[in-house]
Amino acid sequence: MMSWPSIALLVFVTLQRLAELAYSRHNTTALLARGAKEHAPEHYPFMVAMHSAWLIGLWLFAVGRPVDPIWFLLFMALQGVRLWVLATLKDRWTTRIIVLPGAALVTKGPYRFLSHPNYAVVSGEIAVLPLAFGLPLYALIFSVLNGIILAIRIRAENACLKQSAA
Repeated sequence: MMSWPSIALLVFVTLQRLAELAYSRHNTTALLARGAKEHAPEHYPFMVAMHSAWLIGLWLFAVGRPVDPIWFLLFMALQGVRLWVLATLKDRWTTRIIVLPGAALVTKGPYRFLSHPNYAVVSGEIAVLPLAFGLPLYALIFSVLNGIILAIRIRAENACLKQSAA
């Protein structure tokens, strides 16, 4: 059975992720041209695979399911924070760990409150979107997988940021 609200939401998220990948690629290329260096790239394929599996799985399991309005509103609130992160980082936002030597650490916007607000948003989305479709086990499985990847990524990112600040 088709459920246009579920399809519309999945189309939105899919297009958003594709646009973010294009924006990230553009920013990565520009940052590397300015002398930036990528750090800890070995975890990146696992992160991409996990995010891809999450989205593909939602297309398999969520189409036709009703969208819970409370979880949907929470998901949309997370989109507002996502836009705040993107607006704050501007051309320094990427999906990879890219450090531009000599660039000051960003401490404005949501970074005044959290060291890694983008990861907080992504963690929220990975749980909240499946919950909007009534898929709590799915939300739990991917939240655990995301937590494992983020533990590796945040440790690597903090280490290279600390090193570049020294």
